[in-house]
Amino acid sequence: MELKLLNDQGQESSGINASDIIFNRAYNEALIHQIVVAYQANSRSGNRAQKDRQQVKHTTKKPWRQKGTGRARAGMSSSPLWRGGGRIFPSSPEENFSQKVNKKMFRSGIRSILSQLARESRLLVIEDIKIEAPKTKLLSTKLKTMGLESVLMITHTIDENLYLASRNLPYIAIVKPRYADPLSLIYFKKVLMTKTAVVQIEELLS
Repeated sequence: MELKLLNDQGQESSGINASDIIFNRAYNEALIHQIVVAYQANSRSGNRAQKDRQQVKHTTKKPWRQKGTGRARAGMSSSPLWRGGGRIFPSSPEENFSQKVNKKMFRSGIRSILSQLARESRLLVIEDIKIEAPKTKLLSTKLKTMGLESVLMITHTIDENLYLASRNLPYIAIVKPRYADPLSLIYFKKVLMTKTAVVQIEELLS
């Protein structure tokens, strides 16, 4: 599989040969959907709490007598059927939303995503990404010159100037190969990788 190699101006200079096992796999939509949903679920935290009928502050006195009123029977106002009553199955902060995904499935899904990105020309390769100073304007100008607006940059090492300059740009993210997650790969319009990062990804996913 040949990937596009760009120069600093964003022009295609040549191509590099990449592994067909990683970058030329069949598109498996069901598997990609499964690993993306699992990734989102595993990122979710149980941060909501509701009260059951034991925890709500209500009197335990019977609201009215059992018979003769014409109304339905009622034992206490903390009943879940009443307004302000406790929940039947309340949510708790200990709630666990995680989903298990096997390593083999996860790696196969990432390979499928990378292959589809390469087919759609959304996966680009550059020799290296560096800027002279940690200035947001420098990085923004560089990316505009290359024709990139929404981009996930995967680099073999995180350059400090590059990292500091990217923090104020909303549609730019920089990660190492091992931290490239399925959601980010799909979310950004383009994925820009360094040549060394391509080699590292091949080692991680082979």
